[in-house]
Amino acid sequence: MKVAFIGLGVMGYPMAGHLANAGHDVTVYNRTAAKAEQWCQQFKGSRATTPADAAREAEIVFTCVGNDDDLRQVVTGTQGVFSGMDQGATLVDHTTASAEVARELAVIAAEQKLEFLDAPVSGGQAGAENGVLSIMIGGDQPVYERVAPVIDCYAKSARLLGPAGSGQLAKMVNQICIAGLVQGLAEGVHFAKQAGLDAAAVFDVIQHGAAGSWQMINRHQTMIDDQFDFGFAVDWMRKDLKITLDEARSNGAQLPVTALVDQFYADVQKLGGNRWDTSSLVKRLES
Repeated sequence: MKVAFIGLGVMGYPMAGHLANAGHDVTVYNRTAAKAEQWCQQFKGSRATTPADAAREAEIVFTCVGNDDDLRQVVTGTQGVFSGMDQGATLVDHTTASAEVARELAVIAAEQKLEFLDAPVSGGQAGAENGVLSIMIGGDQPVYERVAPVIDCYAKSARLLGPAGSGQLAKMVNQICIAGLVQGLAEGVHFAKQAGLDAAAVFDVIQHGAAGSWQMINRHQTMIDDQFDFGFAVDWMRKDLKITLDEARSNGAQLPVTALVDQFYADVQKLGGNRWDTSSLVKRLES
């Protein structure tokens, strides 16, 4: 298919690469042009100078940018993708954003006879690079079925969860669960050290039991070794948790642990850990 990919960050860059490697005709756009040029040198594809130009004649346009405001700019701005897309084309948004902006874009898309899916991802940089992301999707079933084979280029699992906005709401559930898991793991690492245990040996045993999780398997050793350069940054997590807590205030959900962990991440930022990965929660216990 002829597709466009807008946003070549740590996630979008490899995701667009998987599309090109699968044989799709990919046109990319990135705010920093040098990154788009680098992508074109590494993968077979072309570069556009505006989102609108990238979207022209594309059957599917993918976006993966920073936040609600970035998304609105690249989609509905003067040179946004909606101004370049043909009727009947589909926008698939992989940004982690609010459910509100997803619903807003779905309405605008329908008015312009375009299709829209909100499709935030989980799996981090490694998941994007290895093509094994989990993708939570909101939108209409026929649109999802048409797009699913293309999304499979970089997905381990993908599922339609309801109307527009449902993907973003599911991503909030994902971040709620991660926040509690990482805090529990941080406290476990800290306790093991304080108790004089061989922390690596402890986690080598318990990761195979009821306490085991992806975070434990992949992050316990790096946390023990005081290494925090493994993908998803604290700044990004706080952005996601703000979206989540705002939504909770709107729908009445009680998220006491999530709100507390959000403040713990604020403590990590005060330690200078804005770009440390999310497992750096352990640092505030050792400071």
